[in-house]
Amino acid sequence: MADREIIDRETYKKIKKMDRETLTKFILQYGDKLLGEQGKTIDLPALEVELSKIKGIGGKRLEEIMSVIEKFLEE
Repeated sequence: MADREIIDRETYKKIKKMDRETLTKFILQYGDKLLGEQGKTIDLPALEVELSKIKGIGGKRLEEIMSVIEKFLEE
């Protein structure tokens, strides 16, 4: 998975400008799209590591994002 680009530069720039709510919605929609294409499950620890690499997302924000993602996965 590290060999292929998951988020292109243009999308990355849009992500940097998003507020928390918009980013959360984006991540969930993007994840659903990827799962639909690949038929795979989400590896939450790996997702958390990748999200932590995005500039501007600190530990507290990351915790909030992960709790929202986990809540949606439980439904």
